[in-house]
This record gives sequence, C-alpha cells and structure tokens, in this order.
Amino acid sequence: MIYTTAILFSLVGYFLIGHLAGRRVKHLDDYLVAGRNAPTFFILGTLVASYLSTSAFLGETGFAYQGYPFVMLIFAAVSTSGCLLGALAFGRYLRRSGARTVPEFFGKRFDSRRVQIIAGLTTIFGLGAYLLGVMQGAGIMFAELTGMPYWVGLVLVWLTYTGFILYSGSPGVMLTDTVMFVIFSLAALGGSIYILQDLGGWHGVIEGLLSQQDKPGIALWHGVIEGQEASFSTPGEALTWGLTLGLVWAAVLAASPWQSSRYLMARNEHVVMRSAMLTAVALAIFYALMMVTGAAINLYNDQLDPERAMVWVALNVLPTWLGVVILTGVFAAGLSSCSTFLSIIGFSLSNDILPASLDEASAMRTSRIAVLAAGLIALGLALFQPPAVMSVVWFAATLFASSWGPVALMSIWSRRITAAGAGWGLAIGFLSNLALSLMVQAEWVSLPVYLHPVVLSTLAALAAILLASRATQVSQAERDYRAFLHQRDPSIEAKWVSGTRWVAICTMLAGVAVGLFLWQQYADTLAALAERFVIPGVTISGAYVLAAGCGSMLLVAGAVGYWVVRPRKLNTQAMRAARS
Repeated sequence: MIYTTAILFSLVGYFLIGHLAGRRVKHLDDYLVAGRNAPTFFILGTLVASYLSTSAFLGETGFAYQGYPFVMLIFAAVSTSGCLLGALAFGRYLRRSGARTVPEFFGKRFDSRRVQIIAGLTTIFGLGAYLLGVMQGAGIMFAELTGMPYWVGLVLVWLTYTGFILYSGSPGVMLTDTVMFVIFSLAALGGSIYILQDLGGWHGVIEGLLSQQDKPGIALWHGVIEGQEASFSTPGEALTWGLTLGLVWAAVLAASPWQSSRYLMARNEHVVMRSAMLTAVALAIFYALMMVTGAAINLYNDQLDPERAMVWVALNVLPTWLGVVILTGVFAAGLSSCSTFLSIIGFSLSNDILPASLDEASAMRTSRIAVLAAGLIALGLALFQPPAVMSVVWFAATLFASSWGPVALMSIWSRRITAAGAGWGLAIGFLSNLALSLMVQAEWVSLPVYLHPVVLSTLAALAAILLASRATQVSQAERDYRAFLHQRDPSIEAKWVSGTRWVAICTMLAGVAVGLFLWQQYADTLAALAERFVIPGVTISGAYVLAAGCGSMLLVAGAVGYWVVRPRKLNTQAMRAARS
C-alpha cells in the first residue's frame, strides 16, 4: 500500500509543479523554449533527466545484472564525452541561432524549409519510438508496485505528463525534470551505498561475484564470455561493443533532439558549457555506482528477469523507506523522459511540419493540439505493443546518431555542406539505420559487433552528404548564416568566464576522483584476489586501464572546457572597440 500511495502522490505532485510553472507562460517563446532564460542547474537537471530514463534504471542496470557491469562502464566513459562535444561543437552555436526547435535551426542554417521538414519528421518518428519505450517502462513500474493492471499505469502516467505539458510547455518540463533529477539522483546514490555496504563494500561484492558460478567472469572488465546466454564470446568483442556503442551514444548526447534542444532554453552559451560538463560528471558517477550495484544483485538472487532486478531489490532487500525513494526515483526518471519526448514531438509537429500560424495565440493553440494528438497516438501504441524497454530505447536513439550526428556537426564546421547534402544525409542516415536494424531483428542478416547498423548507416549518411553537396552549390544565404553562427559576443564571454572555468576545474577534479576510486576499489581489489581466483594478469591490467580511462574522460572534458573559455586578446580588443 505504501508504494501505491507514494507513486500516486508523486504523480499528483509532478502535475501540480508543472501547472505552477505554467503561470509564467505568456508568449510562444515561453512555451517552446522557457523564455531562453534557464540557469545552469535547471539545464543540468533536464539534460540528465532526459538522458536517464527507465531504460537506464531497468534496462542498462539489468544488462549489468546479466553479466556486464564493467563493459557498461566502458560504454559510459566513452559516451559521456558527447556531453562536452555537444556543447562545444554544436550546442553553443544552436543557442546562438535563436531557433525554437532544432529542426528550425537546420532550416535556418541551410535556408531550406525542406530540410526543416525532414528533420522534423525524423524527430517525430524517432522520438515516437523512444517515447513508446519509456512509457512502457513507467507502466511496468506502476504495475509492479501497485498490483494494478499495466494499462491503468500507462493511462495515469500519460494523463500526468500530458496534462502539465499542455498547460505549461517547456517551463513545466524543465522544472519537473529538475525535481525528478534530484529525486532519482538521491535514490541511485542511497540505494547503491546501502547495497554495497550490506554486501561488504566493493571488496565484498567483487569477491562474491568471483565466487559464484552461474555467471563466470561477471566481476572481470569484459564480463561473461562463457555459456550459451553470453552476449559476447571474447574480451575483444566486449571491448568493441563498449567502444562502438559508446561512440554512438556520444553522438546521441551531442546532437540528438532531446539533448541538444535543452540548450535552446539556456540563459547564455556559458550556461550551455557549464551544464554539459556537470552532466558528464553526474552521468559518470551514476554509471560507476549503478552498474556495480546491478551486478551485486546477483548475490541476493541470480534468477531474476534482468529488467526487473532493480524493482525486486527495492521491494525485498532495501528498508521500506529507501525502497520507496528508489522506486519513486526510477518512476520519476521514466516520467521525466516521457514529458521531454512528448513536448519535443508536439513542438516539432506544430513548428516544423504544419504551416506557420499567423499570431502567437494560434501558434500556442496549434502546439497544444499537436502535443495532445501525439500523446494519444503514443498511448495507443504503448497499450498494444509488447514491452521491450531497453531494446526499443536503444534502437530509437541510434537512429539520431546516424542521421543527426553528421549533419549537426557539419552544419557548424563544414563550408561545403549544402541544403541538398543535409536533407539527403538526414533521410539516408535515418532510413538505412531503420532498415538494417529491422533486418537484424528479423534475423535476415547477421552483422559483427564492429559493423553495428548505426556504423553502416552513419557511413551511408556521410556518403550521401558528400555526394549531394558536390552536386550542388552552397548559397550565399547559407554562407552568411554560418558566418553569423561563428560570431562571438565578447561582453557576454568576459562576464561569465570565471564561473565557467571553476566548473571546468571541478570537472577535472571529479575525473581524478572517479579514476582513483575505481583504481583502488575495483582494480586493486581484483589484483588482491588474483592468486586465489586465478585471474590472468592481462585481465587485471585491463581493470587498471578501465579505471584510468573512466577518470581520464572527465579530466580531458574539464581541461578542454577550461581551455576554450580562456581569456583572449581578441575579446579585449573587441570590448575596447565597443566602448569607443
């Protein structure tokens, strides 16, 4: 009963918070991009909440439970680099554009309504699949906790986030995302610490995982590579998977619509950079704790459905109060992603696909109707499509890595990409990934790990961009807009440099702390147990490399951020010229 009460109370709470945020919505910019005045903490909250959903708490933690906690750390170390990549190479220029949606930015950059519509369509279909996955995860959570039917949970979840999006738009999504970020961060931290301490700390967990026989290798950096249910057959295959998918998700973090669109709400470009670095720190800490926690659940029960392992441990191992916090936190993660995805789908439909409205009132009305229509379609699909949380979410995310990734980066840094190149790149990257993924799922084709559908479709998108751009000419409007994007405002840069550099220093220190923590708690523990459990020296060396690599990613991210915002003579001269 207590879990049912907590979930229902949280639904009411998020609904009320979203409606309070809606009181400040007066204009279309308020509704779509929160007035472009969001501070660092709110952008941090919505970035992390948009990225971490029920897929992370149920699917990815379940993959760690299945036997691959440290492969997931390799994945996380590479993927979190996309936070800073996105801010430096795309996000701050996106904020500079003043667009209301990312497809609108593409339309402005290439002076092409056609490109804007193509980007809008990929947003709607791709995020529709993503929304389906996280809605199903929230429905599963509701059914597990309350004992009510799955469809009841789906409908209540849908009513909650659709209700406050219709009224408050982006401010409601941003505020509820930040509240949810705080809740599920505390939940992840508290639950992980309790479970690890209950099992004797990292040393006890590693020793226990080495001792069990059902999943041999789960405590090693490459995970389980023996047995019929092993996902990988060799350490090299596991490493290739972690690096390949890590790069894919780095592109997702850098350019996907649900991540990059958060930067449109930022107060300025320094807020973009600060929030990106802090997001990388938050994600690194989350994965370092939650993946090991997922594997540790095997020491309580090794016969669980992987995607329900976290729910089981919250109901059966943790104290009731902490279990309530954990499960409402997981539920909040799913709800935040649902609200983000639905808002982006609705905004893109009204702003990028439908004809432009004549005034702000009619534009806001069209946006709300689009949100409601998209939400009803998503609800209908979720009710009749069998749940498959992690597979659906990961499939949907890779669609944007192959289609949006190349076009987003080249729109800022390439002088030769044309509107035709951008349009064909978006379409070919999306459709080829969709077709290959469906063929692999249907077992019509079998691809090695290093030729994941997203890799092949990204290459296809790049080829389409190059060929189409070579066959067409860059217009003067495209040249002028790209030149505008590369102009800087020295007065804003000088005002915010000090705070951004301090955030960069904290990011570097966090990288050192994460690396040392994994070095001492994981690699040193494995080395101490090497003789007893006959662990190969190369495996121990791999553990040290993993620890150093996880810390190095944040160290490099902070160093690059610090270097980018260093004072420049060019800025000083420009400021003097402006004063005169």
